[in-house]
Amino acid sequence: MSHVVSMIETHPAGAQGVDKDTLAACIAACFECAQTCTACADACLSEEMVADLAACIRADLDCADICITTGNVLSRLTGTNPEVIRSLVETCRTVCRACAEECEKHAQMHEHCRICAEACRRCEEACAALLKALA
Repeated sequence: MSHVVSMIETHPAGAQGVDKDTLAACIAACFECAQTCTACADACLSEEMVADLAACIRADLDCADICITTGNVLSRLTGTNPEVIRSLVETCRTVCRACAEECEKHAQMHEHCRICAEACRRCEEACAALLKALA
């Protein structure tokens, strides 16, 4: 996360009234969650019971897409629209919660699902903290 903080600190626009550490934590959590969800979907595709994991794979891929988009948008500090940012972060929080719930259904049987659920919960919490900071 040190590079995320460094980029916020050195950006001419700065964090624009939001705690830089809270913003950086959310950006880092989004990118970590996206990577973890992508890897979990791929691992699910390698499981013998892949058909039983279709909902999990879909949730993983949806979550990865939303997280990567959220991380990218939050990384752009110039001329942000607070309403759009809040809406996007709320959406990210929602999709992370849904993905975590789906992965938790398979966590006893598949370690990659347990790990993914944890990453989703961390991102959900980071989004909640950023929403509180934006209020």
